[in-house]
Amino acid sequence: MSFLPEGYEKPKSNSKYLRFEEGDNRFRILSNAITGWIDWDNKQPIRTKDKPEQTIDPSKPARHFWAFVVWDYREKAIKILEITQSGIQNDIFNYHNDANWGDPKGFDLNVKRKGKDMNTKYSVIPTPPMPLHPEIKKLYSEINIDLNELYRGGDPFNPGQPQNAPQGQIEANNEITVDNIPF
Repeated sequence: MSFLPEGYEKPKSNSKYLRFEEGDNRFRILSNAITGWIDWDNKQPIRTKDKPEQTIDPSKPARHFWAFVVWDYREKAIKILEITQSGIQNDIFNYHNDANWGDPKGFDLNVKRKGKDMNTKYSVIPTPPMPLHPEIKKLYSEINIDLNELYRGGDPFNPGQPQNAPQGQIEANNEITVDNIPF
């Protein structure tokens, strides 16, 4: 007899943001990136396009970020990925500038995460370029995501609404997954 019932699957996170978990994290970039600086005030992110002259907490410098819309293969969902890790940014930047790879929207990326806390290591592995699955392309074309809401502290999935608005005050985009995609 097994500890968990036969056929048990861990529930999806329901987060609209991709967070790198231990092991493989495969995704496809769907949008162009926005870039800027992220600082924190009372556990709330403050994002700006330009580097702030002074950070909110002088002991914690603002970090450079990239944010873009992705397809998360693990959860079969459209999400936002925000990257502050310079090593991951460097790898994607190098693929982008390499004539053999080019625009990272043209191939999948797998970020392997190993370790915890300050001992975390990441490696970025691309897959050979291939067209985006038509169902993912269709789904992405049907939703409205405004990454610039991140600069305003808003919710990119519900433009014009605050990111932490009570559930009853925003219309949720519940249909952002596709269960019949074969990967």
